[in-house]
Amino acid sequence: MTVSRPQTITPEIIAEHGLNPEEYQRLLEIMGREPSMTELGIFSVMWSEHCSYKSSRFWLKTLPTSGPQVIQGPGENAGVVDLGDGWAAVFKMESHNHPSYIEPYQGAATGVGGIMRDVFTMGARPVANLNALRFGDPEHPKTRHLVSGVVAGIGGYGNCVGVPTVGGETNFDEGYNNNILVNAMCVGLARADKIFYSAARGVGLPVVYVGSKTGRDGIHGATMASAEFDENSDEKRPTVQVGDPFTEKLLIEACLELMASDAIIAIQDMGAAGLTSSTAEMADKGGVGIELDLDHVPQREEGMTAYEMMLSESQERMLMVLRPGSEPSAEAIFRKWGLDFAVIGQTTDTGRMIVKHNGVIEADIPVATLADSAPLYQRPYTPTPVKRPLLPEWVAAPDKGCLETLSDMMGQPQLCSRRWIWEQYDHMVMGDTVQRPGGDAGVVRVHGTIKGIAVTCDVTPRYVAADPVVGAKQAVVESWRNLIAVGADPLAITDNLNFASPERPDVMGQFVGTIEGMGEACKVLDYPVVSGNVSLYNETNGVGIPPTPAIGGVGLVPDVSKLASADLKREGELLLVLGAERGWLGQTLYQKIVVGALEGAPPAVDLADEIKAGRLVRGLIREEITDTVHDCSDGGLLVAVAEMALAGGIGVELFGYEGRLPEHAVWFGEDQGRYILAVDPSLAEHVTERARLLALPCRIIGRTGGDCLEKPGEDALPLRDLHVRHEAWLPSYME
Repeated sequence: MTVSRPQTITPEIIAEHGLNPEEYQRLLEIMGREPSMTELGIFSVMWSEHCSYKSSRFWLKTLPTSGPQVIQGPGENAGVVDLGDGWAAVFKMESHNHPSYIEPYQGAATGVGGIMRDVFTMGARPVANLNALRFGDPEHPKTRHLVSGVVAGIGGYGNCVGVPTVGGETNFDEGYNNNILVNAMCVGLARADKIFYSAARGVGLPVVYVGSKTGRDGIHGATMASAEFDENSDEKRPTVQVGDPFTEKLLIEACLELMASDAIIAIQDMGAAGLTSSTAEMADKGGVGIELDLDHVPQREEGMTAYEMMLSESQERMLMVLRPGSEPSAEAIFRKWGLDFAVIGQTTDTGRMIVKHNGVIEADIPVATLADSAPLYQRPYTPTPVKRPLLPEWVAAPDKGCLETLSDMMGQPQLCSRRWIWEQYDHMVMGDTVQRPGGDAGVVRVHGTIKGIAVTCDVTPRYVAADPVVGAKQAVVESWRNLIAVGADPLAITDNLNFASPERPDVMGQFVGTIEGMGEACKVLDYPVVSGNVSLYNETNGVGIPPTPAIGGVGLVPDVSKLASADLKREGELLLVLGAERGWLGQTLYQKIVVGALEGAPPAVDLADEIKAGRLVRGLIREEITDTVHDCSDGGLLVAVAEMALAGGIGVELFGYEGRLPEHAVWFGEDQGRYILAVDPSLAEHVTERARLLALPCRIIGRTGGDCLEKPGEDALPLRDLHVRHEAWLPSYME
């Protein structure tokens, strides 16, 4: 067979492939010759930041990733945790930031499709989707267009596939004007003894391509996701993939049907870097070689080259290694579902990836070297300077009363209702959704059982920007607290670490601090990291995004009949706030919205108190002492009370505060580790006594009833007025 002759590879071509001169020299040393264009393309995507984690691997290895609940940690398509009784939860979060900025509908849609494939590749049926979205200033000329396209893309894809979107978060900030973030998370359900992995162990095994045909969409998608933007970014539109949710649904059903047999030895989603990464990763993990004949790859476009087929990121495709002899029965399943099925190669004992096309060897690369030889950088970093804490007295009081200030804040983009967004998502499909979007965590039932899976995603970028260690610790704890607030046992997290260029020491310092904070919180809480994604180079013309390490948490609800939610349910109950009140106003939404500046250190996190408070709250829920719980976060105590009142349509009479803190610090401080509980008056003393025994502050702040928020010395705030203010901003903006 003829070997492809090397083309002249110029410095410009090398740069276009995202390789610097030192990296290309490393490639030459590995190959012992100049590569073909196909080989250059293969190395470029495998060594991209998106696929190789070359700037982050050193630090990621320090995170805790194991525990008795962990079946599979990082390194596979998704993480897996044990739910007991033979069930397992499979989950992961991943970014589609750059594609969504260039083409918001398809970028977001294919992000949803890709993360679902990561989950069902492991043998799990997807049962819940979430998303974490960050858009720029509402006044920026592209923001409205981006919001519209991204939300439509998420809803269009998830709704068509038939997987409920049960949670998420959406924020607006000028720091994302030129680089929005679209992080998609999926959770699936599998039998613990039927988890599928990607290691292609064995020689002479058929390598099978299934799903959609290969086209030219998405070529260099992984490389684009590993580079910053500039004024020519719109020209990268051809590198955005195009999704087909109906094909994805067929692919899920076909894969799960085949997985019920013993035909599959290994399976891998064709995600970033498409056929290249799936082939290399399966062969490397199995310790084998793979030989591909691209003449057999199903193609939807004429005259595709080996380079294009190996780098295409066309959607809804999977690669499998099957047991010999099972091909006819496997093909029958995929043909029944109207999907392509083709044997495109076999495993070998050569340890090499050999790619043939039209009778020519287009690539001949040692597998282990390709998979493991990407540069590993320990980039220089500058720790983020520590800011001094602000005393509550140093932050100006509002010109208005606290209730009027609350009304103003609740009508701003940072705190307004996201109903316009989540009502476009089908959150009830499949019939197992127990808690819908809008609360602390979504909950879906483990089908046919009394168990539930609680899911959430959280991060507060303004905290991380001010202090990456504390901010990242808070993000982990916030997700943990949201799971506790519905009555779940937090099990593990997935993450999506979104940062600007790691070649800038200040950005690398943010990343290192983030890993330190995450690691500390995860270890203390026994809340390991089992999967995740790093998205770097989120910047345009040297202006980077705020550091945004999104944390996706998953927990177990032993009995979905014993859940809590944030909505007030009965009049005449007492509201208790559990947790220390320090009046922390630094880096808060009160500062940003009312004062007009962000200064000082972010709120401190006490992990020991978090554990004590969390265990107490979860115990009170399971003992059915309370079914109404909400954690205090953005906007502080008064915002949390207002959210509970609006959700339940029941007013609150707030009692006077007689402590030493300024009143605005009490109501708008974002002190951590706090929960608001509604309890029957006969049980209030019991709850406060249990808190006292744990040395946890707990005080009664009000009584439920009526149709207003009332507070001594101020005019009552009718819920109907607050509801209009809270609900109006986003629909009005999107008109």
